Amino acid sequence: MERGASTAAVFIIGLIIGIIIGVGAAYFAAQSAKPAPVTVTRTVTVTSTATATVTKTAAAATPAKLKGVTIIWASTQLVPPEEQAFVKGKLLKKFEQETGIKVEFVGLSYSDLATRLAAEEQTGKVTISVIGELHGGLDYFASKGWLMDLSRFGTLSGRTFPKVLLKYSEIHGIRAYIPWMVATYVMVVNKKAFDYLPPGLTKEDVIEGTSKWTYGALLRWAKNLYEKTGRKLLGFPAGPHGLFVRFLHGYLYPAFTGAQVKNFDSPDAVKMWNYLKNLWQYVNPASTTWDAMADPLLKGEVWIAWDHTARIKDAIEQEPDKFVVVPVPRGPKGRAFILVIAGLAIPKNAPHPEAAWKLIDYLTRPETQIEVLKNVGFFPTVEEASAALPSGPLKILAEGVKRQTSAPDALVAMIPSLGAHGGDFKEVYLTAFRQIVLQGKDPATVTKELKPVLLKLFKETGAPLPPPDSG
Repeated sequence: MERGASTAAVFIIGLIIGIIIGVGAAYFAAQSAKPAPVTVTRTVTVTSTATATVTKTAAAATPAKLKGVTIIWASTQLVPPEEQAFVKGKLLKKFEQETGIKVEFVGLSYSDLATRLAAEEQTGKVTISVIGELHGGLDYFASKGWLMDLSRFGTLSGRTFPKVLLKYSEIHGIRAYIPWMVATYVMVVNKKAFDYLPPGLTKEDVIEGTSKWTYGALLRWAKNLYEKTGRKLLGFPAGPHGLFVRFLHGYLYPAFTGAQVKNFDSPDAVKMWNYLKNLWQYVNPASTTWDAMADPLLKGEVWIAWDHTARIKDAIEQEPDKFVVVPVPRGPKGRAFILVIAGLAIPKNAPHPEAAWKLIDYLTRPETQIEVLKNVGFFPTVEEASAALPSGPLKILAEGVKRQTSAPDALVAMIPSLGAHGGDFKEVYLTAFRQIVLQGKDPATVTKELKPVLLKLFKETGAPLPPPDSG
């Protein structure tokens, strides 16, 4: 995937897209089991000022036995040279000054991390103390018994994790990891569009993601915009290199059917496709040429758009007062969205688990997460970090992401990994879209013909069905 054009956006776009690409590879390796929900309560004190600063979390004194210890942090995230420079030159330097614990950051590919951890666990000679990895990889490691149960360390004070993130961190009977960073896809609204809301839907409903902000409401809104302005002001990145396929399999399908794959040809799926056919009447026809939605938003070609946070950031950055990032609508089965989760874990038999927990505590503090967002663009997992951001494009993006992940009706989808068949997976949904929506074919017939093709991909690769199918 491509990075954004602006210099200020380059780190954010590169990292967020990198995590999106990576989740597939990790999830394929995972063969993951069903995650179990967990509820954790945290307490926090936040000071709100004109610059929206967050009260720094007080660091507990470092035991003398840990000072001077060197730990290895192996991570599949923050690996590109620019990000590593930030980690080593700024992020970890502050931690080392505060605790006296030295950290050796080792950036690895997904396969290299899995190979190294497997070898160390199998020989009993573990050198890694902290792992930074995507959910799928951590799920896989936990299934092998390679991760320590982090519940032994107690709670992390001064931060609040959304329940939807905590749900996926407790797997295989243990608290396998602490949520660290997230990425997702959202909707962006030009504030002018709020003047054309349909009856029964308010601006607050849309921004807060209430039960009234539904796909039916989106249809009525798009229709009202067209009837009042004569323009089709809803848009999607449905061009050759756009990410519209993620909207199909990770947003609409779970929202209408409760699953990405297993209900592909269900009666609910037929209703979903008929809905999309109706909605498409009010979608800007240039959508099939757009690969990203920042330019159409900035040019005023659309007033409502869906896309990856990385691909709409330029619009927010250039005109932050013009746009608002909002949660996606909800469907009959919930408010479905794709979520990419990176977490921090400690290997079983790690040489320095107490020092590792110190690092995890540091990396998930609100003030640390703000620095990560500012410097490399990953979104915070703790709610206080989003709340404490100063005004501007990053705050607009982060608050929109927070509202979506914290929605009470959130239904999480994750991108499956099928190795070389990943493109084939996407093509099934795009074929259905072209035949049903653009060519007008019967959705029941098309989905019935394509479902065996879809299921065959999972059978041949042995990959698990992705959440929410497996959840």
